[in-house]
Amino acid sequence: MHMKRRLAAMTVAAGLLVAMSGCAGSSGGSGDSGGKQQLLIWDTGLLAKTTKSGAPQSNSFLHTAAREFHKANPNITVKIVEQGGSISANYAQFKAASIAGNGPDMHIQFTGGGTLSYSKYLLDLNSVLDKSTLANFTGLETVKKDYKSDGALLALPYGSGTYFTVWYKKDLLKKAGLDPENPPKTWEDMVAEAKQYKAKTGNDGFTVANLEGYVGAWVVAALAAGDGGSTTFTDMYSGKTKINSPTMVSAYQSWAEFGKNGLSNKNAGELSNGDADPAFFKGKGAFYFSGTWANDGMNKALGKNAGYFFIPMRAGAKVSNVAAGGPQVAVSITKYAKHMDAAKKFLQYLAQPKTQDLYVQLGQSEASSNKKADTSVIKNPLLKAQAEQLKTMTAVFPFDNVMPQSVNDLYYRLDASTYLGTTSPQAAVQQLQSQLDQSIG
Repeated sequence: MHMKRRLAAMTVAAGLLVAMSGCAGSSGGSGDSGGKQQLLIWDTGLLAKTTKSGAPQSNSFLHTAAREFHKANPNITVKIVEQGGSISANYAQFKAASIAGNGPDMHIQFTGGGTLSYSKYLLDLNSVLDKSTLANFTGLETVKKDYKSDGALLALPYGSGTYFTVWYKKDLLKKAGLDPENPPKTWEDMVAEAKQYKAKTGNDGFTVANLEGYVGAWVVAALAAGDGGSTTFTDMYSGKTKINSPTMVSAYQSWAEFGKNGLSNKNAGELSNGDADPAFFKGKGAFYFSGTWANDGMNKALGKNAGYFFIPMRAGAKVSNVAAGGPQVAVSITKYAKHMDAAKKFLQYLAQPKTQDLYVQLGQSEASSNKKADTSVIKNPLLKAQAEQLKTMTAVFPFDNVMPQSVNDLYYRLDASTYLGTTSPQAAVQQLQSQLDQSIG
């Protein structure tokens, strides 16, 4: 989700990239008394990123929405600061600023644990958005405190969600004697096809970028979901089940075995997620772990040659038709916002169906989370196909969307080290359970 979810958006250029939206001559800091205001938003590389390589930041959804908002509200400009670095660094930076009370008016982060971890600093949006507006939203449960139906609404979920997938190049599979129109149905079938591909071509079966542990995070979550079903990870969070259970041990064992099978690029443990898409496009590896957030890039780079399937479950899984993922973008208002009225007004603007349609139109990677969405803005054939397929699948909100940030930080490190064989599956789940116990007391 978080996918994170889970994403090309999960790593952004180091440093702080600051961009302005609105009139260049506007000034801020004068309060909400009718004077000119400058609304400050920190974005963790989610809504302020561009989907087209080399495009200016001003083309991103958040910058575009800010300009449109400014036209209707000329006294309010929006300053967007894109946090740089890793998810862990972004978390620490926002937490430190919030403790000091000098953070942003609004913050954009991942749903689930990436939002709940900040709960003491975030405004309950039930006081900002009316019931009729919220009734049209899906995914609200992913941003409610402690995942309770009556919990405080800590953020507005943006987008219907993204899901973990395996991408492939149809022409490469065809040349190896495989049928690209009938992708593998199980984890074992996928590995078998990769072996056949490598045997016939001499090339890597998979392109993997697991330096940060993100690929492992997606795979482990998907495989565990096949055993635990739709509530796999929320049950672990609540204590109904345990992380150090056979379900997670088995998922980690499959991931550790995958790291030893010799079917992936040798530098998988050194290749950054930020370099993953180019490596797949330029390389000769047939399969590639990523997610539906890559829809736009895949369509533009490969066109009809792009194939995908959701990370498949192992043979004999209790739930075989699983799509791990869900809403990943969350928009919040801080309790200490200097321009509270302006923040509420901008959030209400973002909640409008037409604004969400703009998000879909510009990104073409996920659908709207609003029931009143205009589906005609979806042009990407991959997104259209996935939207239909997801209707028949069991969606599972993944581990690193659900868990507190401190647990996720450890999870990524362990996903990297189990792939390399330096941490055993049993040790990994024990460490994660201990960290969760410490995090939620």
